[in-house]
Formats: sequence, C-alpha cells, structure tokens
Amino acid sequence: MNRRTTRTLAAALSLTAALAISGCSSDSADSSGADGEKPELTVSGAFMPEPVNDKMAGAFMVIKNGSKIADKLTGVTSPLSDDLQIHETKDQKMQQVQSLDVPANGELKLARGGDHVMFMGLKNKPAVGDKVTVELRFEKAGPVKVEVEVKERTYNAENSNAH
Repeated sequence: MNRRTTRTLAAALSLTAALAISGCSSDSADSSGADGEKPELTVSGAFMPEPVNDKMAGAFMVIKNGSKIADKLTGVTSPLSDDLQIHETKDQKMQQVQSLDVPANGELKLARGGDHVMFMGLKNKPAVGDKVTVELRFEKAGPVKVEVEVKERTYNAENSNAH
C-alpha cells in the first residue's frame, strides 16, 4: 500500500509539474515527450447572434478534441464583458456550471437550445459582421483564443450547411 501511495503521489506531482510547465509556454512545437501530452483542441463555427440589447448575448461553437486525453472547458474571458458564464441546458432549463466536458476523441457542441457561453452586461452592443475576441480556458490544454463572428439574430449554424 505504501508503494501505491508513493506512485499516486508521484503521478500527481508529475501532472502538476506538466500543467505548470505547459501554462508557461504557448509554443507547442517545443513539446517534450509523451508524458507531457496535452489535449489537441480545435474550435470551429464560432458565432454570436446579434444581441437584442447590451445586457446579454450567447456564443456558440464546436470544440473538437483530437486526442485521447479528455479535458474540461473551465472558463471564458472577453473584452466585451467582465461576466462570462458557462451554461448547460437540461430539461429546457439553463443553468450556470463550473465546467463542461470535452471528451477524448470527441467534441463539445455549444449550440442554440443547448450548452453555450453567456455574456452578461455587455460593454457595447456588437453589430452583424463584427468579431468578438474570446479566450476559452481549459483544465489541461490551457487558453485558446477564438474570434466569434456576430451573425444575424436568426442565424443557426446547423442550418447553414443545408443546400
């Protein structure tokens, strides 16, 4: 049992060190070895329907994880608002959560009527065609900057691919 405790402690310290080191460097070409692996996340289809007022807005996108390491979306920041929240929708009710899972070799879909990012108290009201900078924060992968395009209020990404 003492050996198991030592191994568990060593693994935890190794993970902590890897996260600390990875947080200091954004150059992924400088990765060192398989033990320091991080999730490979890509973001696509990011959009925000034009806000009706300057009180709130939603943002939607698809976060793909191309690795065998699961991750979590843990936070969002943007110059557009000081209060960004991660929301999940269950039983047609929206509620703020601390994080959302990004499964290994899978995706987290942030979509209308489902999980999404909520901007509360906008500093200004963006118009159709504007781009809003957002930084997504992940438990393991670190921060990812995304340009969110402001679309018409009726825009729906799932319908945009229809022919």
